[in-house]
Amino acid sequence: MIPAAPPGRGRLKIFLGYAAGVGKTYQMLTEARELKARGVDVVVGYFEPHARQETMALTEGLEIVPRKSVEYRGSQFEEMDTDAILERHPEVAVVDEFPHTNVPGSTRLKRWEDVQVLLDAGIDVVTTMNVQHVESLNDQIWRSTGVRVRETIPDWLLKQADEVVMVDLTPRALLNRLARGVIYQPERAQAALQNFFKESTLVALRELAMRQAAYSVESRLPDEPIDAGAAPAVSAERLLLILTPDPSSAALVRRGRRVADYLRADCLAVYVTKTTDHSDLPPADRESLERNLNFARGLRIETRVLQGGDTADAVANFARLHGITQIFVTRQKSTALQEWFASAFVQRLTNKARDMQITVVADRSRHQVTE
Repeated sequence: MIPAAPPGRGRLKIFLGYAAGVGKTYQMLTEARELKARGVDVVVGYFEPHARQETMALTEGLEIVPRKSVEYRGSQFEEMDTDAILERHPEVAVVDEFPHTNVPGSTRLKRWEDVQVLLDAGIDVVTTMNVQHVESLNDQIWRSTGVRVRETIPDWLLKQADEVVMVDLTPRALLNRLARGVIYQPERAQAALQNFFKESTLVALRELAMRQAAYSVESRLPDEPIDAGAAPAVSAERLLLILTPDPSSAALVRRGRRVADYLRADCLAVYVTKTTDHSDLPPADRESLERNLNFARGLRIETRVLQGGDTADAVANFARLHGITQIFVTRQKSTALQEWFASAFVQRLTNKARDMQITVVADRSRHQVTE
């Protein structure tokens, strides 16, 4: 049973796919038409046709809220007009491409932030996205496909959704659609074959989407109590991530968030500094550290900055005080000397936290394509 949204807040439904062309937007618009046929007040808040005739035909008879024009660097771009939808205040708004990044100069940075505004106003939203845009899967997608996806959404948004529905199509059928020109024009279709649209890649992405959809269902199921009068079970696991200014901390945060969600465990992140103002770090490292801390906060991981002369001591003491069961650290690409120091740190931490599991997350940086 799908949990009800908080009183006064709209419900969020996500059609999840694994690649362009599987039919997410088609299903979203089909649902909009069915809602209208049942007398529900529904509007199209944003729709990206991609010149797909069958999908475009589904908008006939539906009310479409005009887009707003945003000027950026002397050119005009069109974005969803959130204020106009709020003023119209339908029961349901359908909004394509949930992870989209708005043009600079827009009121909000991301379309999912616009959707949050609609939900807060009590408007139900039906939207679309692909699994490769889930933030915690970013490194896994990169390793599987060689493509670093730039537009991502925090995992908590999927957990917040009232319903996640996977739109499925076999990879072979999807490639057939691509070859027929249903998904992209010929020149773009050829480029797509070099990135996501390889059959082996599509198979891997489809499996990830199935797992994500299954996880979305499982995460909504209440924990079974031991007996009729018992409280719901609570995970005994608590995770701690050790952050550094190095970019590899981003992968650590994604990995930690994913494991914590799977275990339904609390997740914290710490950085140990010798000085309260980080004056021991070069300016570039201070900026990088702040990015990593903000990235963790964006994924709803509680962050702390600890002060201490010995990082292993500070981490072990904090972990024991807060009931941590697993500690995650990064293993960065480095010189032989740096590698020795890193190994020595992990060994000292292991000695000081023998009652905790220590996981070393490797930095697997390599050549990548961005999308």
